[in-house]
Amino acid sequence: MLLKIQLYVLSLWLLFLLLFVNKLNIPIYFEKYSTNGIKELVISNAIPIVCLIFIFSGFLFYYKFKYIIEDGVTKPEQITEVEDHNWEHLTFLVTYVVPLLSFDLDFDLSKERNGLMFILILFIIGVIYVKTNIYYTNPTLALLGYHIYKVSTQNKRHVILITKDSISKEDYIESKHISDNVFFASKTNQKQHISSKRLDSLIH
Repeated sequence: MLLKIQLYVLSLWLLFLLLFVNKLNIPIYFEKYSTNGIKELVISNAIPIVCLIFIFSGFLFYYKFKYIIEDGVTKPEQITEVEDHNWEHLTFLVTYVVPLLSFDLDFDLSKERNGLMFILILFIIGVIYVKTNIYYTNPTLALLGYHIYKVSTQNKRHVILITKDSISKEDYIESKHISDNVFFASKTNQKQHISSKRLDSLIH
């Protein structure tokens, strides 16, 4: 559950970055050494500061994600069926990120209850994101070079793979279970796999 929430925050990285750029308000002249000047600067940039916190949190969650998926992969398996699902990254971007950015452009978040409504919308989308297990549809991961595939192997049927490699039928992969039917995978060398099988058969 925690990993799904962290990946949801990571998926909104582009939204927070664009909001930060849009809302950043640094006057050309301000009282550098005045307490009141600094206080006013912080207040006028409350939204960019919050966005900056989430941007750095996204970086931390990504490195934690990398640590999780690089530890404890399974033995190599051969792909028997494969479908490219990279379009799901774009679906999340168009369905959630772009409308949320438009929400800010159409309604000033600093006025009345618009900021609260924006937070509630983010929360509701996050609940749906986690409950429906679509956290892998992540535009930030797409920018970082990850792909989504729906595959079957010798031991698994119709599972979702997140990988940095281009996967095709009959490739060998090493996978790491993330949650439910979602796995992280990396392509492994077929010759090395066959050689290791032969070595195992000789030993046993």
